[in-house]
Amino acid sequence: MDPRPCAVEINVSKYAEGSCLINTGDTRVFCTASVEENVPSWLKEKNRQAEKNGEAKSGWITAEYSMLPRATHTRSKRDREKVSGRTQEIQRLIGRALRAMINLEKLGERQLMIDCDVIQADGGTRTASITGACIAVGLALSKLIKDGKVPASVFTDTVQAISVGMKEGQVLVDLDYDEDSTCDVDMNFVRTGSGLFVEIQGTAEKRAFSEADLQKMMNGAVGGLNKLRDTQLRILKDHLPL
Repeated sequence: MDPRPCAVEINVSKYAEGSCLINTGDTRVFCTASVEENVPSWLKEKNRQAEKNGEAKSGWITAEYSMLPRATHTRSKRDREKVSGRTQEIQRLIGRALRAMINLEKLGERQLMIDCDVIQADGGTRTASITGACIAVGLALSKLIKDGKVPASVFTDTVQAISVGMKEGQVLVDLDYDEDSTCDVDMNFVRTGSGLFVEIQGTAEKRAFSEADLQKMMNGAVGGLNKLRDTQLRILKDHLPL
């Protein structure tokens, strides 16, 4: 039930405020966090109302996800004109996950733009994107803190994600492509470092599962998530007040 080996290289982009390349097994995702001194138009209006009411303005985090054309066995087309439904779903998931790790009001009226580009896919691309993007966001926040633009308390927690499946009664953690495509049950768990779940996605692909099965998968997920959290903390401890 052990997750695949996870290796992370940080500061791989010369220009992004935060960046890393995360490898989980044979899945590789390039994650960057860019700081923009503005927010979406819908939030500008909300912030104007907040200011009138004497309330704090808020920042925002949004994410984009893409799979490079030869990230899989066959070349796929780029999303040039219309983003696929799958891509939209993953982008929203990444954004929700990352917003759980910061205090948006303390971020101020600015936005973090997250890009997760899958270089090589062998299962778990969305979960690896979340885990890696957390590190990229942490590095970007550390620069904002160092420059005195935001308080250290803007960072509230880490966030990590992992896939879990069940095949013939056996729990599998951090699924590769072959495992994912043959599992009876496929689940994704997104959790903060302090143990609070942001999202749980689960589907019975071939065979319905019991409450006992769910508990087994939850236990497997927690063990894997703890290891990913420890990896994140080892990297970020020199950059953030953890």
